Amino acid sequence: MPSRERTFVTAIRHYCARHDIQVDVRAGGWLIAMRRDEISRFAFGYDIGLNSAVAHRLANDKSATSEVLEMAGVPCIPHHLFLNPKLGAHVAGPAGREAMHALLGNPQGVVVKPNEGTSGRSVFKVTTESELDDAVGEIFSMSTGLVISPYVAIQDEIRVILLDDVPRIVYSKQRGSDWRHNLETGAKPLLLEDGEDRAACVKLAVDAASAIGITFASIDVVRVEGAWKVLEINSGVMMEALGKLHPELVQATYDAALDRVFGKPA
Repeated sequence: MPSRERTFVTAIRHYCARHDIQVDVRAGGWLIAMRRDEISRFAFGYDIGLNSAVAHRLANDKSATSEVLEMAGVPCIPHHLFLNPKLGAHVAGPAGREAMHALLGNPQGVVVKPNEGTSGRSVFKVTTESELDDAVGEIFSMSTGLVISPYVAIQDEIRVILLDDVPRIVYSKQRGSDWRHNLETGAKPLLLEDGEDRAACVKLAVDAASAIGITFASIDVVRVEGAWKVLEINSGVMMEALGKLHPELVQATYDAALDRVFGKPA
């Protein structure tokens, strides 16, 4: 077993070893085949296959997620979609640059990031047209779409990991020196104790999961000016940073999800 194997892969190995399931790890751990008797299942990336194809695609599309949540009346941070002009005017539409610049009316600026993606990579806070153009150029050099959302002063960010609408783990992201709350940019996970904040975040996460029809997901909820809102939904449940601090809790969560994969109720 590789010494620096991802927590996700190790958790699957441990589960399969205890349940007499053959496991075949390929592509550096990004593709995992699991087989027990006549049952074959796959994990890809951080997705173990519990979610429907539509729910998976909605969760991976920040713009689509915000649109569905808005339609369902679930408070969320808006994400405005812009497609790469290289796709052609019939796909990307006209006047993209002008519409982007119009969003700079937000007093604190805007956040620009790929429409699909995780871990805070290629995320820019901009306040001027030149900064916006630079950010857009960099993202479009590697992505077919980007989203722009108003920059808001996030007071707290909570991640809720749900399985069948049951909160398996709830933790806050304690921001470091960076303005972002991403664990990969230095934020630290801290388990959230029972209380009003935890209950409010769990309810909002359950409402969001129900709106897009997702079964197993991590949902980021932020407090802005005292109100909780959904920031994004992740179909692939990544717990690498948390696994270093609470390995038993992370293993138990993946175990419960894999029980569902192999037909055992959660």
